[in-house]
Amino acid sequence: MLLLIIGGMAALAYLLSQLFEGEGRMAAMLWIEGCGLSLILPLLAGAVALRVFRGVAAPLADVMAAADAVAEGDLGVRVEVPKHSSGEFGRLVNSFNRMVDELERADRQRRNLTADVAHELRNPLHIIQGNLEGILDEVYAPTEEHISATLEETRLLARLVKDLRTLSLAEAGQLPLSQEPVDVAELLSDVRTSFSGQTKAAGIDLRIEIEGELPDPIGDMGRLELVLSNLTANAVRHTPSGGSITLRAEPAKEGVCIVVRDTGTGIPAEDLPYVFDRFWRGDRARSRADGAGSGLGLAIARQIVRAHNGHINIDSELGEGTTFTIFIPTSQLATHPS
Repeated sequence: MLLLIIGGMAALAYLLSQLFEGEGRMAAMLWIEGCGLSLILPLLAGAVALRVFRGVAAPLADVMAAADAVAEGDLGVRVEVPKHSSGEFGRLVNSFNRMVDELERADRQRRNLTADVAHELRNPLHIIQGNLEGILDEVYAPTEEHISATLEETRLLARLVKDLRTLSLAEAGQLPLSQEPVDVAELLSDVRTSFSGQTKAAGIDLRIEIEGELPDPIGDMGRLELVLSNLTANAVRHTPSGGSITLRAEPAKEGVCIVVRDTGTGIPAEDLPYVFDRFWRGDRARSRADGAGSGLGLAIARQIVRAHNGHINIDSELGEGTTFTIFIPTSQLATHPS
């Protein structure tokens, strides 16, 4: 390229010298200028290439190196946003870092889920194993009491496995949902009927409030009843005798709003961001034997509501009770595999 530029400038100098009737001084000046340009232009091209490399090639190389590290299992790698990169490459780096953040969060949740499931399975399995070994070793007779205790633990295991399957299908967007108009008033009535005996024995007032004319959202009646049952069961566990639980429904813009409110112990503000996590329990000292659930009820409730294109919120204060607010739209659901 340099030779071509020099040759081109020489030819131009010759033509101009001929144009100016062969003046030697003019030809020499043109020749010097041509040689200067032939040297300056490659330097300028090199400077431009270096700037392009710093702004494009270097950040791209950093992203590729980080991608290789992620592929090898290093989820702690991040790419520093280059100072002199263009906006597009800055967005590329930010998108990559967000992707790795999400992968790291998912991996942490997977590890936590494995540990939580192992913990939840260990206790009932130890009880079942201990009871059966005691019977086989004739430590105690196979009485109805021991057999009933073992059977109850197997039921708890079956419930845990069922809840885990429901939660995993919902999180993967594969939870089968029927699509039919849901009578919300009937839904609340069914839930009250299911818990009437339990709340009466606990001295809790369970009431229903219907505000206005309710639309019929499209959804799965059984799944929504499971959501309200999980929330109501949670309210019963944390509401003392003499308290109340209110199931309220009112029309909302393009949907219906369902509220489950209790006058129970409430939840500390620092725990509110985690109440919908798997295996979260408000009182970590309580076990299922004390009436605590598996810790999956609220997580399942949120995923089922999301599957209905809705959302669920919580508002709670210690000593003032807890309120769950659910919005279910009246629009048609997305297609779910059966």
